[in-house]
Order: sequence, then C-alpha cells, then structure tokens
Amino acid sequence: MKINKVYIPLLISIILAIGFVLGSALHAPSGKGFFSRNIQTTKLHKLIDFIEREYVDSLDTDSIVDLTVTEILAKLDPHSVYIPKNDLEAVSQSMRGDFVGIGVNFYMFKDTVSVIKPIANGPSEKAGIKAGDRILYANSIQLFQKNMSTDSLFSILKGKQDTPVKLVVYRKSEHKKWTVTLQRGVIPIKSVDIALMLTKTVGYIKINRFAETTYDEFISGLTQLKEQGAKELIVDLRDNGGGYLESAVAIADEFLKKEAFIVKTKNKKGKTESTLATEKGDFESGKVTLLINEETASASEILAGAIQDNDRGTIVGRRSFGKGLVQREMPLGDGSAVRLTVARYYTPSGRSIQKPYEDKGENYFNEFQKRFETGELYEKDKIKISDSLKFKTKKGRIVYGGGGIIPDVFVPLEGKHGAEMIALFLQSGLMNYFVFEQLDQNRKAFTNMSISEIRQELVQNSIYFKAFKSRMKESGLLLNLEQQKAKVLQYMHAEFVQQLFTDQAYYQLLLKEDKMVNKVLKR
Repeated sequence: MKINKVYIPLLISIILAIGFVLGSALHAPSGKGFFSRNIQTTKLHKLIDFIEREYVDSLDTDSIVDLTVTEILAKLDPHSVYIPKNDLEAVSQSMRGDFVGIGVNFYMFKDTVSVIKPIANGPSEKAGIKAGDRILYANSIQLFQKNMSTDSLFSILKGKQDTPVKLVVYRKSEHKKWTVTLQRGVIPIKSVDIALMLTKTVGYIKINRFAETTYDEFISGLTQLKEQGAKELIVDLRDNGGGYLESAVAIADEFLKKEAFIVKTKNKKGKTESTLATEKGDFESGKVTLLINEETASASEILAGAIQDNDRGTIVGRRSFGKGLVQREMPLGDGSAVRLTVARYYTPSGRSIQKPYEDKGENYFNEFQKRFETGELYEKDKIKISDSLKFKTKKGRIVYGGGGIIPDVFVPLEGKHGAEMIALFLQSGLMNYFVFEQLDQNRKAFTNMSISEIRQELVQNSIYFKAFKSRMKESGLLLNLEQQKAKVLQYMHAEFVQQLFTDQAYYQLLLKEDKMVNKVLKR
C-alpha cells in the first residue's frame, strides 16, 4: 500500500504517542506488564533510530517527541503540561523567586534597550544606571537596531553570579555616553508586591503568586505592618494563579490555631495527606480579610478555603477560578520536564473546588466571557451552585464545592460604559510603556514635580489623555475612554508615580479607589 508522504509525520506522531504512553508507565510489578513495557520502550527507541538514519527527508525528531508529549498531556487534564528545556529555566526562576542578572526593568523603545527603572539595590542601580538610560552594548555585543528577541537579550544580560559584564550606556537627558563594568548579582522576583498600612490599624499585603520565597516575603511584610500598628489585615489574592502549595499552607498556618485543618490531598491510590496548623502563628487573633476574583486559583484557593472553612476570616470579591488539582514537576532527562497532576486537594470542610474540565482548551482557562454572559460577575445570585456539593464550615455555615471559592461578601465588577474592560486594560503593559515615552520626552520636568503636581499636570493638560487615546487607536483597541476619563487619568497618574517614585506610592494611589478595599474598610 502506498502512503502519501504528507501523512508520514502524522503517523510517526501517533506511533510515538503510543510508545510514550506504554514506555513511560509508572513502576509496576514484574511479569507480563514489565515485559510489555520493555518491548514498547525498545520499539520506540528503534523507531527514532530508524527515522534519524533512514527517513528520506530531514526531520527534527526532538520536535516530534515534544509535540507527542504535549498531545498526550492534553488528553489528561488542563493542568498537566510539558515544559520544553528552552522554557524550563525561566519557569524555575519564577518559582524559585530569583535570577542572576544586571537588575533592570527595560522596554525595547525604538529598537533600543531602554531602562524603565533599575531594581533597588541591584547591580545596575549601584553602578549608577538610571531610569531612561539606554544600554547600547553588553560585552561588545550591539543591542540596538538588531530587532533582538527578549530571550536573546536575557541570554546576554543574564549569567553566573559575580561574573562581569561591560555595558555601554547612553543617557539622553544629559547627552552623554559612558562605559561601566558591573558584576551580575542575584535579583529577586518578588511574589509579595507590597505591604503597607491603609489606616492606622489596617494593613494590606498583595501576593501575586506562591513561590519558594513567598512565605519569607510575607512574614517580612507582616512583621513590618505589626510594628506599624496593624490589628487587622487584608490579604489581596486577586489575579494570583497559585504556585507552591507549601507556601500557601505555611501562610495559612500563621492565621490558624494549633491543629486547625488546613488542607487534605488524595492521590490515585487513595493515599491521603492531611495538613494541620502548628503551634506557631504570627496573626492568630487579628481580623483577616482575603480578596479574591475570577483569576484567583490553585494555591490561592487553598489559602482562601482554609480561612473560610475554619471561620477565621472573611472572603471578599467574586468566585475564584476553581482549580483543585495538585501538580508535581518531573524531569524527563533532557532538560525538559512535565508538570503532572498527581492528586486532588480538599478544603477543611471536605470540598473539592475543582471545576469541570471536559473542555480542556481555551474556554476552560478563559471563563471570564461565560461568567460575564451569565451575569455572575455583577450579581452573586447568578453564581451556579450545586446543592449536591453542600458542605459546612467549622461553625456550621453552608459553603459549596465544585467550582471555586464563593466569597462571603460579593463585590461586582464596575458595570457602566465597559469600565471593567478598561480597568483590565489599564493594568496592562501599554500604559506602562506610554508613561515611559511621555517621561522620555521631558524627564527632567517630571522629576522635579511632586506627586500632587504630577496629578495636576495630567488633569489640567489635555494632551496626555488625547495622546493615550491615539495610542490605543494605533494599537487597534477601540474603547470609549471619554466616559472613563477619570479612571484613565487615575491609572496614568499611578504609573507616573511608580516610575518616578516608589511601588508603595503607586499602590497607595490605586487602593484609594479600589472597590473591594473600600468595601472592607467600610464594614
């Protein structure tokens, strides 16, 4: 039978998929199963060898294996994923909470590496590099007018700790160019964005993900707030997609008394592991509020579930994402890895908050549109609840499983004139880059302004709002900003303040108008 050459790669993928499933099975007793797996593993190795030596066309067998692994995992659940070796280091750095580099936030402006802001106490700041500087060369490698990818730039600027890198830097505001050699250092990737006081007694901590360093960052922030007089605490988990379960559990332990139930995990063999609070706890008696939304997931939901089911605090916001599966990263031996779902977790009341995943594709991860159409983003009563998944908290309150954490206090999206979409957009990178470019035109003038003077300049001078509208139009984003002008200027002002002053000043401005935060403060 003659096979069309077009189908050959597809057939190879199918054969490899079968071989991978059979060949990578977990350890089983010796006998027929073991013998069968050895045959399939040998078959897979032979097939790859035949393709490499004999196949008529040039073929990258690594890419076929990568594709096959990805397809296999896609058949399991939405959270079992393949991490190629080219991506693994970046993923590991994010979860580890640091990397080695020169310590700058940059933007490719007109095909030149432009420093938005050097990281505090990092190598670049210590070497005198400032916001607005251009990095032209690194170790004699030209970085401008090269249309370099971000990955290529990172590979040049990152390196081993304490290794030197010689930079040629241009400062536009002073029209000067100079050379500086600095030592690469460990640069933290913060998972706790900020810890600040909202009132004389209410502290606020924003956690963006759960990494190896999150617990230590959280304790550092909590200690500072307690020293400043915090008797109540707001923990912001909005848009926190999760991370290390252990970090979330450790933070929950700080709020719960000894032997309080935090979480239970159960694997395919029925083995369960229950985690209870220890005798330590730096905030076991103060009032606690957690903020959540539709992007709060995984480890964040473990923390929220522990607080809610133990009646330890109040959950404020909108229904969380609904991820109740636990993954473990497993290396594949070639620098790549799989993140495989190995267990389900249950909150103290016994809830699984995992939402259905028959659809494992884009609709599973982007449920915002569906929630928008059903109206649940605006009304708590629109949230679909299954009476068969009813559970009770420690004090007997009714809570539900099967699809995220339902808040105790519901706060809807802003519903007028597309405000919610505009707010999401204003927190994207476009506002960040727009403000950088405005500063770049007249950095000296803005640097000499106070925070209130910057606000006055933006409100009274219409050129900034008009310029931002034009930028959006150029980007193909046709949103009606006129009716949301105050919100646009609020975010613009905050971004100017973040680039010119501190993260704390930035959050203080935004949190003043934050609906969820204000709901908590008024309770």
